[in-house]
Amino acid sequence: MELIDTTKSFVPSRSNRRLKGLALSIAVILLFPLYPYEAKAQEHGPVPFYISCELSSKYVWRGLEYGKAPTLFPAINYERGTFLATASGAYAIDGSHQEIDLALNYCFNNLLTLSLNDYYFASASGQDDSYFHFRNADTQHYVEAYATIEPSTLPLWVKLSSYIYGADKDSTGKQAYSSYAELGYSYKFKDENRLALALGANLNKSFYTDYLKGFNVVNITLKYETCFTFNRFKLPVSASYVLNPYRNKSFFTFSVYFSSK
Repeated sequence: MELIDTTKSFVPSRSNRRLKGLALSIAVILLFPLYPYEAKAQEHGPVPFYISCELSSKYVWRGLEYGKAPTLFPAINYERGTFLATASGAYAIDGSHQEIDLALNYCFNNLLTLSLNDYYFASASGQDDSYFHFRNADTQHYVEAYATIEPSTLPLWVKLSSYIYGADKDSTGKQAYSSYAELGYSYKFKDENRLALALGANLNKSFYTDYLKGFNVVNITLKYETCFTFNRFKLPVSASYVLNPYRNKSFFTFSVYFSSK
């Protein structure tokens, strides 16, 4: 998944570029509103659009690491009733990873959510991108369909997903239909604190195991969510310990969240 001739020009060190990039990213994010403009919403009715952004210490998803640099996840969201559409991105501050995602979600009876996602992994330079190339044989889009069952009366969820179109190909060039299942449990306590445990596994030979192995546990995540309070403002944060038994890897990530909703 998941990505210059420098002999005649000065290029800052990687550490300096990362520090400057992180400082700029934090400065930009802090300008995001923590709450919507309520007066306007009351005058014209609920506003279905809102923006959000996550800043994470590194990009780890379903037990897979997509680079080691802090990463921004900005998004534009449209929410109407039980329907949610999102256009989002992922941008490592050192320029090593770029990603553009589109998602459609619809929830039935506060129980079942059906989703369709399109993931596009742009090149680091952006010069070789062909975003509007959708031919299945050689597109760089990954299209995933998944279902999430999460009863409103129980602190449990079950997720099943499969890549149904695009660049998810095995070693023979055939569609791999990489599939993943996840079982999760969450516990809420004291104000807005939440502790969640998720167990995820690939169901076939898929990109989760480099198309080499079938069923394997690839993701065990323990995540703690809370809020930092500053007078009237609340800043959601989370910390996650992630273990991938198949790859014998573990990660720790920290994230802060901003939203105009």
